[in-house]
Amino acid sequence: MIERFSPKCHAPRRVAILAFDGVVLADLALPCEIFARARGSDGERAYEVRVCGLHRRVASEHLGIEVPFRLASVARADLVIVPGIDDLGRSLPDAVLHAIRRAAVRGATVASICTGAFALAESGLLDGRRATTHWRAAVELARRYPRVEVDPNVLYIDNGNVLTSAGAAAAMDLCLHLVRRDLGAAIAAEVARSSVMPLERAGGQAQFIVRDPPSTEGTPIARLLRWVDAHLERDLTLEVLAKHAGMSPRTLCRRFRDEVGAPPAAWIAHARVARAQHLLETSTLSVERIAEEVGLTSATVLRQHFARLLGTSPRAYRQSFALAKSERARPARVQARSGSHEIG
Repeated sequence: MIERFSPKCHAPRRVAILAFDGVVLADLALPCEIFARARGSDGERAYEVRVCGLHRRVASEHLGIEVPFRLASVARADLVIVPGIDDLGRSLPDAVLHAIRRAAVRGATVASICTGAFALAESGLLDGRRATTHWRAAVELARRYPRVEVDPNVLYIDNGNVLTSAGAAAAMDLCLHLVRRDLGAAIAAEVARSSVMPLERAGGQAQFIVRDPPSTEGTPIARLLRWVDAHLERDLTLEVLAKHAGMSPRTLCRRFRDEVGAPPAAWIAHARVARAQHLLETSTLSVERIAEEVGLTSATVLRQHFARLLGTSPRAYRQSFALAKSERARPARVQARSGSHEIG
C-alpha cells in the first residue's frame, strides 16, 4: 500500500518534470501548475517542483525552453513526470531513459502524460502492466511494445509507483489523482477548485473518483439533483423522482439523459458512492452505518458498488484516504453535499 504523507510535518515532496526536445508544452506546464497549487494544512507548499533535463535548452514545436535543472534532480525526486513527445518518430536520449528507469528502481513514483508512455515503455517500466496514452497513439504503443497491455478507454491508470495518463486535459486528472493519493481528498479538491477543474472527470475505470456537477444550473433537473443529493438516504425510485420534478417518468428519463448524460439510477449510484467516500475519509462510522446513511440496503451492497465503480473496497479506500486519526476523532456529522456527480 502506498504511504501517504502529511505536508505539515514533512519536507515538501520533490517532483521532477522532464523537459526534452519535442516536449508537448501543455504536458510540461500542467503538472507545474497543479503541484505548485497544493498547500498543506499550514499553508506551505506541499511539493517542490523542478523542471529538469539533459540539456540547458530544449526546443518544443512552438518555442525554445530554458531548463533550470539537470537530470541530477531526477535522482533525488519522489515523483518523476514524463510529458508527451510531439513526434513518435523522435526517441529520447539514452541518458533520460536511464534516469527514468533508475528512479523507478529506487522506489520513486514515475508517471507519464500522453505519449510520455512511450518513454516508460522503452524503459521497460510498462512490461506486463496496463497502460494508457492518447487514443490516437494507443495502437502504435501496443504495436511497438507487445508486452504492454494498452487500454485507450481510460483517463489514467495507477499501477502503484508507475502511472500513465491519456492526452491533453487528462494530465490534470492524473496530477489531481496524485495529489489526492498523497494528501487526501480535501487538499486535492481545493487544488481542483483553484484550477477550475473537477476533482476527476468521468472516465472508464478511473480510480477513487469524486465527481463534480454537470452544467445543469437553473434547470428543473439541476434542482432535482440538489434535492436528491440532500436525500440520498431515501428510497429514490423513478416514481419518487418524477413526482418531485413534476414530470412523467418517461419525460424525466429523457431530460435526465440529455442534461446529465446518464439515467437517474446510474447517477444516484455514483452519488451514493461519492457520499460514502466522503464519510469513509472524514468519519469513524462503520461500513454498515455508512451504507444506511447513503441509502443502500446493506454493507454488502455498498461493497458491490465500490467494486463495480471504483475497483476497490470500502475498507481499502478508508485505509488509503482516511484523514489522520486525530482529525477523524471529531464527531462525525452527516451532511448533504451540494451539487451532483458527473458520470460517463
